[in-house]
Amino acid sequence: MIYFLIFIVAATALVWWILKLPVFGRLPAGFRLERIRAQPNYANGALNNLLPTPMQPEGVSMVTILRAFLKGDPARRPPVPIVPALPDFTRHGGAGSELCITWFGHSSYLIQSEGKSLLVDPVFSERTSPFDFIGTKCFEGMNFMDTGKLPVPDVVLITHDHYDHMDFQVIKKLRKEKTIFICSLGVGAHLEHWQIESSRIHELAWYEHAEAAGFSLRAVPARHFSGRLFKRNQTAWSGFVLQTGNKRLFLGGDSGYGPHFKDIGEAYGPFDLALLECGQYNEFWPYIHMFPEETVAAAADLRTAALMPVHWGKFTLAMHPWNESVIRVRAKALETGMPLLTPRPGHTFRISERPADAWWENLQFAGTSTQNIATAG
Repeated sequence: MIYFLIFIVAATALVWWILKLPVFGRLPAGFRLERIRAQPNYANGALNNLLPTPMQPEGVSMVTILRAFLKGDPARRPPVPIVPALPDFTRHGGAGSELCITWFGHSSYLIQSEGKSLLVDPVFSERTSPFDFIGTKCFEGMNFMDTGKLPVPDVVLITHDHYDHMDFQVIKKLRKEKTIFICSLGVGAHLEHWQIESSRIHELAWYEHAEAAGFSLRAVPARHFSGRLFKRNQTAWSGFVLQTGNKRLFLGGDSGYGPHFKDIGEAYGPFDLALLECGQYNEFWPYIHMFPEETVAAAADLRTAALMPVHWGKFTLAMHPWNESVIRVRAKALETGMPLLTPRPGHTFRISERPADAWWENLQFAGTSTQNIATAG
């Protein structure tokens, strides 16, 4: 009996120590918590979506989802390494130059405008996990960028606090810089816990806006959820309207489909470009992520001149084949006449160039050829 009690005490102490690790961040408290509780979408101890948004439809359990994940499918990862382009952060010539974008895979990208830079949801760790030994690794070849190779960003935007959008290791590397952080309401609690000065943090509730380094950002509703540990929806999740120079962009973060896209388009559109999620969807969670066809519908609702699909191409966080999302969104965009930007990861481009490189097709072909040769041999 004494050994059992010792085991329980030791196990409890270990769990307590793990949960105190800085990577999990910190829940909002004090004035920050008061602001959250004052929001019109706060009820029953949590922030809520504009529409009822269950994590999964009725009749679908977490056990069912876990079984589907564990089943495995080699098509969830590319058959061969991805070869990214070499970023060229000098393409942006400063004030008066056309806005440039470099996509690093998933939802991380750098926007350069008027001689300044905005880094969105930077995740450069190999896994979207609190630990570097848990979770699936990023696709081979996609761990090609880190903050040491980037120009120090003037502004970092965090749409919400999930691990595939907010990387503790990236934040640590920016502690001693002068970078300004703009984020959804409550996310600043994590940043302050990670030793980012409060004077460098601007937290936005829905419809609030902030300006920094020539970037004007307004938080708008999204249909998703938040949380880095067990307690969900204690911090906000948002899309963002970006105005910089003479360009207006919509930065979608994560969101299921809903009427909020049309409302945003009518209130703040039209947009020169919308960057919207198109991957990590499934019928087991149809309300918190968009299916590719819904991504195109959302772009139309936003009244955007062009769509760039993100939230794909780097991590396996769902059960669909790794390139299914971009194939489906491309087909729907062609059907509806929506201009689509599909740059190779790492490619620095100007919006007017509208890159439409179907780089994933050549990658798939190379993988198939290798498999055929191996089988024939």
